Amino acid sequence: MELPQQPPPRQPEGCLTVAIRIPVRIVVLVLVVPVRMIWDVLAAAARALHLTILRPTGRALKWLGHTLIVVPLTFLGHCLSWLFRMLVVVPVTFLGHCLSWLLRTLVVTPLTWLWRWLVVPVWRYGVVAPVAWLYRYVLTPVGHGIAWVAAGVAAGLVWIASGAWAGLSWVAAGLGAGLAWVARGIGVGLAWVARGIGVVVSAIGTALVRVGLILFVVPVGWFYRHVLTPIGHAVAVVVREVAAAFGHAWRIAGHLSRAVGRGLKWLGWQLVGRPVRWVWRTVCAPVLRWVRDTVWAPVKRAAVEAGRAVGAALGTAGRTAREALASARDTVRQARADAWRALVGGPPREPAPHPARTLGSTTTASGAVPAPEISLHKTEG
Repeated sequence: MELPQQPPPRQPEGCLTVAIRIPVRIVVLVLVVPVRMIWDVLAAAARALHLTILRPTGRALKWLGHTLIVVPLTFLGHCLSWLFRMLVVVPVTFLGHCLSWLLRTLVVTPLTWLWRWLVVPVWRYGVVAPVAWLYRYVLTPVGHGIAWVAAGVAAGLVWIASGAWAGLSWVAAGLGAGLAWVARGIGVGLAWVARGIGVVVSAIGTALVRVGLILFVVPVGWFYRHVLTPIGHAVAVVVREVAAAFGHAWRIAGHLSRAVGRGLKWLGWQLVGRPVRWVWRTVCAPVLRWVRDTVWAPVKRAAVEAGRAVGAALGTAGRTAREALASARDTVRQARADAWRALVGGPPREPAPHPARTLGSTTTASGAVPAPEISLHKTEG
């Protein structure tokens, strides 16, 4: 179990802090109370304006815009989409299928046959085979001979270059040793001269640093320690007390403002709120309820029925269009099969069997001869 932390002990305050605190807090309280009252009044007015006018107006405008703009535009968009699909997409799709079949039948298939049985054999036996024979039996032996001659010439050149490199290396070693001895002597002399110059410069720099310390740093440090530091402490105390006074005054003014606000709220409720609530409950609510039950409900039901009727009509039109598209697809498929059979040959297409007459059907297959009706008496006889 953790023990509660004790607040840190308060530091002893000086006489300057105690002498400044009370007058400053009194003056700040007198100045802050009107400002806090005006601020609370403006905040309450803004909240009331938001809750009573701005939010209901925004919701009403939102509902009105959705009802008068969004819903009609959505319905119009659905209608335009259906019309575009029926008048543009379906014909373009049908035309695309036809063009694709024509392209595949008249272009792709002949080109594929030409590539497989003409271009590939000519390339393989007319170009690739002669070039491979020439490379294997002519170019390869010639290349081996040229490579052998080049290897001999390269070996001779390497031997000559190694001898010349050995002579040059011996001469360069002698010259390097002489130059190194001369450079070492020059470096020793320059180091001795630089050491002397460094000693002189160090002495002059030390003297200048001590003079600057005596003439500038010591007076500035004394002025900062004995003049600026006390003034800064005093200004910090005054600023801290003024800030604390503003905080206390703002909190006290807040308590006063809330007390005044509660009193005004009670008075407004007694003078305005109770009468308005009584008028709403006894007059407005029954009238609005009657309007809702006798006017708005029938209008809403009529609108819903009209929407359902329009939806059913659109569904029927879409179903009819889909059936027409399916019939067109079947026609195109049969025409493509007939064209392919006419081009490449094949067994004749058997006609599709017509649906026979059943017990629960009233239709008869076209071209079928009706069976003779035989009565029970003739069968028995």
